[in-house]
Amino acid sequence: MIRPAATVLAVLASLPVAAFAQLVPESFQVPTTYTAADYKLVPLGPDVAKLDYDAYMSSIEHIQSRMGGKWPRPGLTMDDQAKDMAGEKAQWEGRKSFPYAVLTKDGSKELGCFYLRPSRKEGYDAVATMWTTKEAFDKGFEDKLYKDMKAWVAKSWPFQKVAWPGRDISQADFRALPNKPAPAKP
Repeated sequence: MIRPAATVLAVLASLPVAAFAQLVPESFQVPTTYTAADYKLVPLGPDVAKLDYDAYMSSIEHIQSRMGGKWPRPGLTMDDQAKDMAGEKAQWEGRKSFPYAVLTKDGSKELGCFYLRPSRKEGYDAVATMWTTKEAFDKGFEDKLYKDMKAWVAKSWPFQKVAWPGRDISQADFRALPNKPAPAKP
């Protein structure tokens, strides 16, 4: 059964953070911002919930076609968004994944999101994904964001090999890779 993204995120948010391995060690200072000439990244969470909701709801079909999934879907509510943001915040605080809102320089509008998550596929220690609104995409922003994020991750994060599905490796090829073995239970 395929569950809506909001349902999956709500389930994840309800799990103890210890259920997932940390993406980065405690000794690593996680960047909480990234600033470019015309945009900035901030942690995705309750503080930007309304901006995030407005951004993805304005670009449902565009995001689905670029990300290859069924999220976002029409009919999502701010209640769904609140649950999603609680899950994103818990993942961040547990050092499990690092979702960022991509905002205009003045912080008044979200242009998209950037995510760093653990890879469950052999050969990669992290997965980087992103989306932009249709409006930002049409202005060529997605290519700029990808170039900037690829350089930032290589310079500022402790990963050996990052997968960029849909960019450096096709979505189909990434999905076809063997999964990493499940971690041993203590």
